[in-house]
Amino acid sequence: MKRIHLLSGTLIATFVLIHLINHTFSLFGATAHIELMDSLRVVYRNVIVESILLLAIVFQVFSGIKLFIKKRKTAKHFFDKLQVYSGLYIVLFFVIHLTAVFSGRFILKLDTNFYFGVAGLNTFPINLFFIPYYSLAIFSFFGHIAAAHYKKTKEEMFGLKKSQRSFLIILFGVLLNFVILYGLTNKFKGVVIPKSYNVLIGK
Repeated sequence: MKRIHLLSGTLIATFVLIHLINHTFSLFGATAHIELMDSLRVVYRNVIVESILLLAIVFQVFSGIKLFIKKRKTAKHFFDKLQVYSGLYIVLFFVIHLTAVFSGRFILKLDTNFYFGVAGLNTFPINLFFIPYYSLAIFSFFGHIAAAHYKKTKEEMFGLKKSQRSFLIILFGVLLNFVILYGLTNKFKGVVIPKSYNVLIGK
């Protein structure tokens, strides 16, 4: 199970990294973000790739819960605990996020693009939920990678100890989180949300 968990996790991590790169394009405005997303969707929204991704996520959710139950009491080291609890949050995020995205696509008939994300992030008071919700997801993602890096790599690489490299991964995730949130909130000024997305914010 651990090997399949690692394999499916690597597949999902590749998609997440691409998705996060897409979100950094919010720095250049809604049009740039949507244009890149439309290009990327040609790859990940075809039936085969999307089905594989969904199966990987379903497996990751169930295996992640099982691993959390198994390891939460034996995790003593910082990176062991980080791996366990970041994994749990990733599982919760997947369940909530995919439910929201598929509800948007198939029930509300919305394009779950830039506007789907910024509506909640830029509306008070619901942004009090969405800002930490997305921030913790990005932190947990990079925290999980950092913990895996700590466990799987040599003590010395590139002139740095593995703990130092792992903390650099976490730092990168924190900085990227600020960049993405800045793009999705600051650039929102002047962006007109289509009326069909008002349903997301109770209007």
